[in-house]
Amino acid sequence: MRRIVVVTTGGTIASRWQGNGYAADAAGHDVLAAAVVPDGVRTEIVDLFTVNSPRLTTAHQLALLRAVHDVLGDPSVDGVVVTHGTDTLEESAFLLDLHHGDPRPVVLTGAQRPLEAVDGDASGNLYDALLTAASVEDLGVLTVFAGRVHAARGTVKMQTVAADAFADPSNEPVGKVGFGRVHIARRPERVAPLAVPAVDAELPRVDMVMHHADADPLLFEAAVDAGARGVVLVGAGAGNATPEFASAVRRAVAHGVLVALTTRVPAGAVTPIYAGGGGAVDLIAAGAVPMGTLRAGQARIAVLSALMSSPDGESNTATLSRLADPGGVVAAA
Repeated sequence: MRRIVVVTTGGTIASRWQGNGYAADAAGHDVLAAAVVPDGVRTEIVDLFTVNSPRLTTAHQLALLRAVHDVLGDPSVDGVVVTHGTDTLEESAFLLDLHHGDPRPVVLTGAQRPLEAVDGDASGNLYDALLTAASVEDLGVLTVFAGRVHAARGTVKMQTVAADAFADPSNEPVGKVGFGRVHIARRPERVAPLAVPAVDAELPRVDMVMHHADADPLLFEAAVDAGARGVVLVGAGAGNATPEFASAVRRAVAHGVLVALTTRVPAGAVTPIYAGGGGAVDLIAAGAVPMGTLRAGQARIAVLSALMSSPDGESNTATLSRLADPGGVVAAA
């Protein structure tokens, strides 16, 4: 028997009708009752919290990180499944992956339809997640949804309500689940894991600002003035903005703010092509760290982890570069 611990956190998979809409209120045993448990799997439940995932905070996510590490502190555990709301699942999955150095799998799943929906997807997703957690190793943290197995890095929510909600716009899935088997097509590339932050670690403020036509650095500078220790600049195209943004980035970096540069385009890497007009060349020269194919939510998690893992500005910039740079990743094999 494979011993799989299910850590529940709420989300649509735990949501029931409240009279005018749905909200997470189901305990872990109710959630797991929606699924058929695969043969050869024995489950245990850790009810961590029951929250709709847009309401999650860094404190919630760090509590989840520590709970998963605590579970894996027991060598008789074979894997972990985390049930999670889909709105911020990509952020929690990437946070777990950045700090996960155990060969045993951690698998996140959820649902796009509420727990008691007649056409619900909770049962299939839970079955697939449990089967995956009982079948694979050395793949890091995974997201299993609608029969597909995705790496944590790069996988984002692509559909607001459709059942096949997740994908990595820049890469193929890691594998798929079907006919009672897990088929792995590739091994994710992963950076060397970071240490789990201390319980009393400072929770730095990290904000996101998007560039658009007519945009100026007002909101970027407001984030810095509000005490942000990190800012994610979501550029246009391959990571472009304006000369005014480049100046704002330079000032922020000079004051010790960690600035990450990503793009609002769904797929492809941030690429320094344009210079002299506030393009990615200028923003990177001003001190912004290009985030490769990481999009806004996961770029923010990378900044957060870098700030909590590094003692000073120079080292946290180096840490963020390592977390973001596809050329610096280490295969998990």
